[in-house]
Amino acid sequence: MTEAGDQTAAAPQPEGPRMPSSQPVLIRALVLGAGATAVLLVVCGGIGWWIAGSPGLVGGVLGAAFAGLFLGLTVGSIAFANRFIESELYVPVFFAIVVGGWLLKFIAFIVAAVLLRDQPWLEPKILFFSLIAGVLVSLGVDAYVMLKNRLPYVSDPRPEA
Repeated sequence: MTEAGDQTAAAPQPEGPRMPSSQPVLIRALVLGAGATAVLLVVCGGIGWWIAGSPGLVGGVLGAAFAGLFLGLTVGSIAFANRFIESELYVPVFFAIVVGGWLLKFIAFIVAAVLLRDQPWLEPKILFFSLIAGVLVSLGVDAYVMLKNRLPYVSDPRPEA
């Protein structure tokens, strides 16, 4: 117990595993990416509806949803992999999770392209352009988050063994 005039009381330690200093940046990118995806769903769906009716709406919404899903998988896999930072196998586990996420995105993209090819209820050009718009918005969100956040120039200290 500290005395009334003692200012040396330790700050409370957060519960759970210690996270890297980049974790808040990743969480912020996920939150802003989700918001940008919601806006993109409305904008691309609206433009698709205006240009090609119902098939355009479906193409615009699907393209924006795929872009948002891919953004979330990349950033989310990195944020999730950081939970294993205190493990001795952190580096292999981190890269297994991140590369696994990339592989999952690649397979999902190929499967979606094959399944959605030549569908009469879908306008493929609207899907393509809304997917490209989603990628550009994703890059913009990533750039904004990286420019507006402060990270130390040195890495996080490793725990003593």
